[in-house]
Amino acid sequence: MLVAHHLGKECLPDFSSRYSRHDFTLPQLFACLTLREHQRLSYRDLVALLQDSPEWRLAIGMTKVPAVSTFCAAFGVLTLGRSLTPMLDAITRWMRERRHLGKTIAIDSTLMDVHYRSRHYEQRCRHRSTSEKRSANARRFRSARRTPKLTIAVDTRSHFVLAHRPRAGMGSDAPDFAPTLRAALERNRGAERVLADAGFDSHDNHRIAREELGVRSLIKTGIGRPSSTPPASKYRRQMKCELAGPQS
Repeated sequence: MLVAHHLGKECLPDFSSRYSRHDFTLPQLFACLTLREHQRLSYRDLVALLQDSPEWRLAIGMTKVPAVSTFCAAFGVLTLGRSLTPMLDAITRWMRERRHLGKTIAIDSTLMDVHYRSRHYEQRCRHRSTSEKRSANARRFRSARRTPKLTIAVDTRSHFVLAHRPRAGMGSDAPDFAPTLRAALERNRGAERVLADAGFDSHDNHRIAREELGVRSLIKTGIGRPSSTPPASKYRRQMKCELAGPQS
C-alpha cells in the first residue's frame, strides 16, 4: 500500500479535476485500490477494512474513509485514462535499477468470456433446425466480435508484466506479437530472447524479433492443420527442429 502510494505520488496528479471536492488525492485512492486487488476484496469490504485500520489510513495521509462510490469512480479514472503507462514505466525503472529484470521475455494471450452461454452450447445449437442454426451463428458472431482479448509480455525472472495489449475480438494471436514485443523491449532493453506458444507461430514474427529487434525468438510450430512436410520458412524450420518434443 505504501509502495503504491509512493508510485502514485510520482506519476499521478493530486486530483482528476479542479472542480472535485479535494477530499482525497488520486495517489491515496490508488493505494487503497491496490490494497483491494491484493486482498481480493469487494469495494464494501475495502471500506470496512479501512475503517478497522486507522493506522493504515494515516500512513498515506487519509483522515477518513472514502465511500464506495468514490472508489468506483477512482477505478474508472485510473484504468480508463492514460495513468497506467507512466506508472508501468516507473516500476520498470525501479526494477531495472535494482537489477531484478532478466534476459528472457514470455508472451501469451487469453480470451475472456462475457456471457453465460458456453461455446459447447452454441455449437450444439447450430446442429438443430435451419432457423435455430442461423440465430445461433448470428449470436456467436456478435459474441466473438465483443470478446475481450489480452496479450501480455512478462519478464520470466521476476514475473513482472512489461507490456500489455488489450483488444476485442477473436482470431489469430500472431498480429499481437510484434507490437507487444516492441513495447516490452522499450522497458527491458537488456532482453536477449522471447518465448511464445504456437498461437504466435509466424515467419514475420521471427523476422521482426531477430532481424529488426535483435532478440532470439523461440516460438513453437504447429499452428493450423498438422502436416508431415517441414515448414516453408527458414526460422520455422529451425523451430521445428529445436523445439521438437521427445522422440518416442
